[in-house]
Amino acid sequence: MMRVGMAADHGGFALKDQIAGVLREEGYEVVDFGAYILNPEDDYPDYVVPLARAVAQKEVDRGVAICGSGVGAAIAANKVPGVRAALITDAYSAHQGVEHDDMNLICLGGWVTGYALARDLIQGFLTARFSGLERHQRRLDKVARLEQLEEQEW
Repeated sequence: MMRVGMAADHGGFALKDQIAGVLREEGYEVVDFGAYILNPEDDYPDYVVPLARAVAQKEVDRGVAICGSGVGAAIAANKVPGVRAALITDAYSAHQGVEHDDMNLICLGGWVTGYALARDLIQGFLTARFSGLERHQRRLDKVARLEQLEEQEW
């Protein structure tokens, strides 16, 4: 059973709850990193960063982060070494991001992505597998080295 971590601030709160319910019905184990109540004053890093750390530490298999636009969630998640997060708005990128780039955290905008599209994007993300092709692994290795570099080494 795949463990899927989910996190959202007020901008993604309703969508997170809808999607989490469907994923549970489909047999996924959903780990909720909050928000647990709707608070219009909350901040996405408070929920996205713990989720991203869990993804990086392999405490969950994949992550879903939702804020108002998805942009802030993606920025925050990518600050955690080992996380490969992207704001996804189309079906192709949802699976291609995993197949080519080993994306492990999908970010969505709760204010700009409807339920049906969000459901399709997450399904594509969760069912996709990394290709393991040499060219894709070579690129990932280069990205992973960036996490090891000091700023002056750029």
